[in-house]
Amino acid sequence: MADKIGKPISQRQLRVGEMIKQSLSMIFIRNEAKVPLETNTITVTEVRMSPDLKVAKAYVLPLGGKDAEEKINLLKENAFLIRKILSQKIVMKFLPKLLFRKDESFEYAEKIENLIKQTNK
Repeated sequence: MADKIGKPISQRQLRVGEMIKQSLSMIFIRNEAKVPLETNTITVTEVRMSPDLKVAKAYVLPLGGKDAEEKINLLKENAFLIRKILSQKIVMKFLPKLLFRKDESFEYAEKIENLIKQTNK
């Protein structure tokens, strides 16, 4: 796997990303982040770390994909609260800035699958 520039992603980036993904998932499941949103319906599919580990892009998807943009915007607005709770779960020299993005990989996979089905007919 490589990032946009073409540099391979380091083991450290993968490890830290996975640790943050698991912690965010637990925070969301338990509704620990006091945000105006039912976070237990949010799935964290992936967390990608920047090479300097100062930025974490969390790819999330609401259950069923309903009101995805609205829910992700609420997560973005309340990222500082989520980061504060995350700081109590993870011990790091610098806790990364959280950026929330909609995970579109499932939609993309479904689109590809439909194209394959059409060509097989």
